[in-house]
Amino acid sequence: MSFSIHDIVRITGGQLVQEGDACTIERLLIDSRKLTHAIDGLFFAIRGERNDGHNYINDAYTAGVRNFVVEQQPNSSVPEANILVVRNSIKALQQVAAAHRKKHDIPVVGITGSNGKTIVKEWLNQLLCDDFTIVRSPKSYNSQIGVPLSVWNMEHVHSLALFEAGISKPGEMDELEKMIAPTIGVFTSIGSAHSENFLSKRQLIGEKLNLFAHCPVVICPEDGDIAALVQPWLASKTVLLTPTAEHATRASTTINAIIELKWNEIVLDFELPFRDKASIENSITCITLMLHLGYKPATIQDRLSRLTALEMRLQLLEGENDCTLVNDAYSNDLHSLEIALDFLGHHARQQSKTVILSDLFQTGLSDDELHKRIARLLVGKGITQFIGIGESMSRHAAYYPEHSIFFPATDAFLAQLNTDEYVKRAILIKGARDFRFERIVSAYQQQTHDTVLEINLNALAHNLHYFKSKLPPSTKLMVMVKAFGYGSGAEEVASLLEFNKADYLAVAYTDEGVELRKAGISLPIMVMNPERSSLPTLIRHKLEPELYSFRTANNFLQALQAAEISERFPSEVEGAYRVHIKIDTGMHRLGFIADEMHDLCEWLDANKQVRVASAFTHLAASDAIEYDDFTRHQLNIFNDCCDRIALHVKNPFMRHALNTGGIERFPDAAMDMVRLGIGLYGVSASGVDQNYLQAPGKWKTVISQIKHIRGGQSVGYSRAFVAPFDMTIATIPVGYADGLRRTMSNGKGYVMVRGERAPIVGNVCMDMTMIDVSAAHCSEGDEVELFGEHITLLEFARMCNTIPYEVLTSVSQRVKRVYVEG
Repeated sequence: MSFSIHDIVRITGGQLVQEGDACTIERLLIDSRKLTHAIDGLFFAIRGERNDGHNYINDAYTAGVRNFVVEQQPNSSVPEANILVVRNSIKALQQVAAAHRKKHDIPVVGITGSNGKTIVKEWLNQLLCDDFTIVRSPKSYNSQIGVPLSVWNMEHVHSLALFEAGISKPGEMDELEKMIAPTIGVFTSIGSAHSENFLSKRQLIGEKLNLFAHCPVVICPEDGDIAALVQPWLASKTVLLTPTAEHATRASTTINAIIELKWNEIVLDFELPFRDKASIENSITCITLMLHLGYKPATIQDRLSRLTALEMRLQLLEGENDCTLVNDAYSNDLHSLEIALDFLGHHARQQSKTVILSDLFQTGLSDDELHKRIARLLVGKGITQFIGIGESMSRHAAYYPEHSIFFPATDAFLAQLNTDEYVKRAILIKGARDFRFERIVSAYQQQTHDTVLEINLNALAHNLHYFKSKLPPSTKLMVMVKAFGYGSGAEEVASLLEFNKADYLAVAYTDEGVELRKAGISLPIMVMNPERSSLPTLIRHKLEPELYSFRTANNFLQALQAAEISERFPSEVEGAYRVHIKIDTGMHRLGFIADEMHDLCEWLDANKQVRVASAFTHLAASDAIEYDDFTRHQLNIFNDCCDRIALHVKNPFMRHALNTGGIERFPDAAMDMVRLGIGLYGVSASGVDQNYLQAPGKWKTVISQIKHIRGGQSVGYSRAFVAPFDMTIATIPVGYADGLRRTMSNGKGYVMVRGERAPIVGNVCMDMTMIDVSAAHCSEGDEVELFGEHITLLEFARMCNTIPYEVLTSVSQRVKRVYVEG
């Protein structure tokens, strides 16, 4: 099912400007950082708003790639390579995927909608995998680039495909439809997600429905607008309308729901292992598709009982003995394994890499072919230790690298496990659900309490790229990772920023920068408050100081003169150490003032041991329109000061003034570099970009105990709350020592439990808080959200009578950070 390079020329209509050796194309590649066995890959050099794949052709060639689709001939020499020039690399990628799709005559389910696409896809996989060999979109690969990569995974062994399709502007779905070419269409729901580029809800629905233009069967909700738009199809397509949760639910308990569906004029009852609205409606969609495929109601009910909530994200956890754990309970197939291995490699930093993997089921491959592929992946990704668990793994041990270890079952592995033997390793733990690998995760993981701050790395990356897109291509990006990465974890955030091509990092103090260096971060790092006692350490770790006064400048000069020669000159200009000059233009915090420019220039003239890498200022009110005149006044002062410095230093230096609010509101002042802070963490400083950002943080805990109290009984210290009537009270293991403010006591704040607001009652304690769950129908152990999906960070900050910055940085470090991707 593969193509030759001449097939690719025919499919894309491109021009083969350089012909190398003939080869068979087995893999489509777009990221030079994630290449394994690249010799049979085809690299598409894709231009983005801030990045250009053409800049990484040499890296890809060095990694072994010999086939390239480009929009212009490479600047560097790549002998022996096939080079195909096309007008648009993304279009060419889509054309190749569409041609590949035409080779496969199997049922293809195309899934679109505002929410629930990935859940429905994964639940359908759980429900149908006994009867089909399924290929599906990895994670949420549903974009103009993600869809072709998903479709390319179709092989002759597959008997069913499940593909997601997502759009962000008109016209995009037409291209996705050509690649997916669904035979069954699923429309999950309609909401406001990604709607900003559409004129109306009806236009958004109409664009999404384009996925089903040539599809004979469409399943969609009975939403009024959707039903109206599919009305013309009733004569030519089978349109199956699904009811809302409210219309279908006949009864519910604290843990499940019973629904009624009408099928062929017969009313059918199903019991679901969920009771929330979204899960009920996603389940109805899945049931409807199974009924259409001819499944009997009893079979559907049996499989529904096995349905589980999905943790659809890779988790990055702290393990014992300085180990890093990657927990992937999302799925266990070859494509998700490759994604997980890339994630492991990205976060392993300087650690050796261990993989613990269970048998893979329902791949459609012979056992020999399956294990050959797994072994090739492990070798290509540089795995240093492999542990296989399962009977099939054990039988095929000969295919795996020497010193690999095998166990017939999870219990056998746990029985001999000594976690003290694992020190400073990055460990991927990935297993099919039947193997219950959560027990392995628990064995390796540092013991934590039930309150965690979950950080979505994809959301951070989205926000980073959003702000990059607002900048001129020549403007660099410095990102603030001070204060424990705004409470999100400096090392993990810095690693993500380095991977996503940020140009600079900034920290408040030297020790923060040292920790990043120890974690393997090599980006330039500016230290904003370089204390005198820390300067030798700063120099030793090649950190770059902010100089904001003559005292700090002279202190640094003395430390530099005392340093070893090898430590003095991290600059590319021989004999000079990079420093950053802070200019106070009206913030009146730190910095040289305009009246000091003459003396500062003389100091720079006299001390050639330092090189000005940048000069910058801090805008006091860039987020507030009422102070725009003052902001422009600051910018004028800053430019005047920089002009004076430029007359005295020979080397060019960068100028930067914009913080998050400035990036949003003063694009004409982007200069050479900007400094991104709170915007990375999903907060628009001015509010103008809030709808375009994603919230990466979710602070959550669980219910420790539930009690029923009578009216007149009190709750908590000082009897601060007295129940006005009989109530149900829950205690959660989070208090002011964790960062939950006492100002939220007694109804001033609330949390979310099972979709219901639960007001705080009584005083917030040091380690515990009581909440009113009378309306929540909850159980002990249920999840409680402090902020995240239902309570925004901004909303939580308002309850605390503070700002999001303070909320994030106040979450105690005893609250474990859990990092997820997906």
